[in-house]
Amino acid sequence: MHTPVLAVRRTALVAVYGTLKRGLRNHHWLDGAEFVGTDILTSVTLYDIGPYPGARAEPSRGVEVEVFRVDAAGLKRLDRLEDYRVRQPKSGDYDRAVHDTAFGPAWLYLYNRDVTGCPVIRQGGWPAVA
Repeated sequence: MHTPVLAVRRTALVAVYGTLKRGLRNHHWLDGAEFVGTDILTSVTLYDIGPYPGARAEPSRGVEVEVFRVDAAGLKRLDRLEDYRVRQPKSGDYDRAVHDTAFGPAWLYLYNRDVTGCPVIRQGGWPAVA
């Protein structure tokens, strides 16, 4: 179980790849978080599921993420936004897993729902640039 306080003790970093990125509509959920930098992760693939993306732990040619340092309250806010359920992580919209970044291990929200028929983004970022 990864309650926000224990999770932040494990790693205080979170990597974001969608609407939480700077300049996008949900970035305000990261108010108070410190921007650490950008990275490219080859351990995840993004799926365009409409108004936001969902990541899966599948190899890619590199997905762009932004890494932030968060406190326990900030991680708890993100858990609420992402419908991460501490006691039943596979039952919410997203699960949370640690992935290696250039700045150290960071939490990344992984999409739990069906992605059949969703456009795949194996390289670059979201929103995909044509």
